[in-house]
Amino acid sequence: MVSMFILPAMLHAFSSFGWSMAQNSHHRPHHIHVGAILDMESPVGEMAQQCMTMAISDLNASPSHINHPLKLILHPRNSMGQPLKALSSAVELLENEQVDALIGPQTSEEAELLGELGDRVPIISFSASSPLLSREKNPNFIRMTTNDNSQVGAIAALVQKFGWRELVIIHEDSSYGNGIIPDLLLALHEGNARVAHRTVLPPQARDIYVEAQLYKLMALSANIFIVHMSASLASRFFIKVNELGMMSTGYGWIVTDGIVNELPVMDRSVLDSMQGVIGIRPSIPPSERLHNFSMKWRNNFFTNQHHQIPEVNVYCLWAYDSVWALAKAAYHLGPTTSMQKNDSANELAHLAAIHSRRTGSDLVHTILRGKFTGLSGEIQLKNGQLQQPLAFEIVNVIGRVKRIGFWTQWNGMTQGLNRSNVATQSPSLRKMGSIGWPKSSSAVPKGQRVMPKTGKRMRIGVPIKKGYKELVGVELDPETYATIVTGLCIDVFKAAIDLLPYEVKFDFIPFPNSTTGSYYEDLIYHQYDAAVGDITIAANRSSYVDFTMPSTETEVVMIVPIETSRGTNMWIFLQPLTVDLWLVIGASFVFTGCVVWTIEHGDNNEFKGPLAQQIGMVMCNLSKVVVIVWLFVVLILTSSYTANLSSMLTVHQLQSSTKGESIGFTYSAQYTMFETSYNSTNGFGFVFPKGSPLVPDISASIAKLREDGKLHLISQNWFQNPYLFTNQDSATKVARLDLYSFCGRFLITGITSTGAVTVSYRFRKKESTTAQQHEVADPPVEETFSPFNGDKSTRLEPSEDHRLAHPHTDSGGNTTLTITLFAEKLRP
Repeated sequence: MVSMFILPAMLHAFSSFGWSMAQNSHHRPHHIHVGAILDMESPVGEMAQQCMTMAISDLNASPSHINHPLKLILHPRNSMGQPLKALSSAVELLENEQVDALIGPQTSEEAELLGELGDRVPIISFSASSPLLSREKNPNFIRMTTNDNSQVGAIAALVQKFGWRELVIIHEDSSYGNGIIPDLLLALHEGNARVAHRTVLPPQARDIYVEAQLYKLMALSANIFIVHMSASLASRFFIKVNELGMMSTGYGWIVTDGIVNELPVMDRSVLDSMQGVIGIRPSIPPSERLHNFSMKWRNNFFTNQHHQIPEVNVYCLWAYDSVWALAKAAYHLGPTTSMQKNDSANELAHLAAIHSRRTGSDLVHTILRGKFTGLSGEIQLKNGQLQQPLAFEIVNVIGRVKRIGFWTQWNGMTQGLNRSNVATQSPSLRKMGSIGWPKSSSAVPKGQRVMPKTGKRMRIGVPIKKGYKELVGVELDPETYATIVTGLCIDVFKAAIDLLPYEVKFDFIPFPNSTTGSYYEDLIYHQYDAAVGDITIAANRSSYVDFTMPSTETEVVMIVPIETSRGTNMWIFLQPLTVDLWLVIGASFVFTGCVVWTIEHGDNNEFKGPLAQQIGMVMCNLSKVVVIVWLFVVLILTSSYTANLSSMLTVHQLQSSTKGESIGFTYSAQYTMFETSYNSTNGFGFVFPKGSPLVPDISASIAKLREDGKLHLISQNWFQNPYLFTNQDSATKVARLDLYSFCGRFLITGITSTGAVTVSYRFRKKESTTAQQHEVADPPVEETFSPFNGDKSTRLEPSEDHRLAHPHTDSGGNTTLTITLFAEKLRP
């Protein structure tokens, strides 16, 4: 009974003595026992153990260790890649070696299982990257590596750069293989890529099973793949891929960083089977410390007489940095009971030390708060894991692993980075290096639609038209009886198909006459894989089908004939004034004459006389009427000449066609075009069933054709100059004035002049006749005077009248004087 009380006291005394000795001496090292659970059968496990040993060596040689002794003791265990073996090794390390931390469960499955022990010690993994691992489930789990989801942006960017729209994902059926899938699918979808099929392989899948799955993919016509699996499974997988001929021209393969990181340590036979594969891996910034480590790494392998010196990969660097992160946290915390066991008291205090040892939470929190520069770059943990790398390297397996570019979250694809991991090229110049595809092909593989190989081709419905063959024309070859489809819409569709990053095979099927009267509606809703032609995009149709972007210009214009009607109307000179105005002018003319008559009637004898004469004076005489009419005609001629010359020098006069004629490029000289102030249609588009994956791809191809100017060239091929209407020369298209335009005016002045002459002639003729009648009706008056008796009172004196005296002697001898009096006729 006494010994039962004395033994704990003695243990406590030894422990207290050891603790006090450590506090008073800087030369006694602080022991940290670290368990390393690694798959020694794998190249990564072997390299990780070597890197951790080098980390402890460098740590012991550092200046801080000399002033403050800190000794890490590594206890490696081989898990052989089996989670249960890893768990049993961890329990053994905790119970027998009393380790203060566990480093290196390589796989996500091992890390997830060992996480249950995280309430006792920190568990640090440098390679378990599954997003399914979280600190919410395992608070003491630390991921000294990046999350797999950090690479999905780079993968999606690669797919988008190569223009692939449909692809297949092949991944491992494990925590590691399944964890990335949700975020990867989302990233691809945002880049307009569709995952048409997924193939899942068990981690320990036999070769015959892998071969069967590859045959299924070949039957689907798939040729673009993303592969996410462990390196061990990938090694067997790509050997089978190469054997089945799927690593040949026309195939495209992208692998994730889990495979790329282990490419340097894979067998040569595996690398030979992966020639043409593209992958990504975290970019490690160069440094002098990393260079020195690489030199030391090579020297160690030379010493060990390895035939081939493996390249240091990122897992090795993260394992190295894990040891340093643990050492820095332990130094910051100071010695604990478990860390300060001396050899003399170790065996006696074994049981007491387990209960007095600090929990792993303090060490975990200290590691998480740490920040330093390691071999892999800046080490700073966030949410229990390394932050996303500033850049990813894009590599190509072509003979060897060759870097062809970088990807950053902020700059996208680029060929070079500076020391701050910033793109060294402007966005317009960013590109990647030359890529070697399978079988050393330099052409980017053209993706295909993933569908069973049943020989089915797309059935494309086209309208049969009587006119406008330039848009869509369907004819029958008289020799082969094959259907020949031509036209602008057909050429645009073929050009858009050629730009797709995958192959689409199709046949044009002429659509027969409609029986419902709605021909285009029947064509659109028919069970075709697509419809191509002059099909207008409309809102009501979009409810049932999907349209591509317009393949024609979407503006609305009106084609109208040029106005030439002035030369076809002889009375056009009357049109500038209304009927009311013409009547007012005539009334004003009469009113003015009446005013003149009123003023002149009292003083001017010319305004007196018979009523007809006075009316004539009011309306002017005939000569003045003729002159007035002619002056009016001259005025119209002058105005018309000025107006027509102005039209020739300014703009066309337009009028809309009301004849229901078909206006085409045969008649471009007689018509012109002007735009309306709004658009009422979206142009012509290609029709696909709802949800068809071809719609966004065809739309992108049409946009590319428009940007490159090829759409314009196709239009010119069918319409020699589609802009004839818009570039008419105004000076040559305005109608010129001709004789017929003034026929009415010359007719009026001719009638007026002729009438005036006729009236004047008749008036003169009537006047002449009246004068003759007066001469006959009024003969000369003879007066007989008695003989002259000499009386002065009877002597005749000459007067102012014209008198002619004729002496006359009668038979009686009497002499008489006959005087003939002529009266001078007054004439007006």
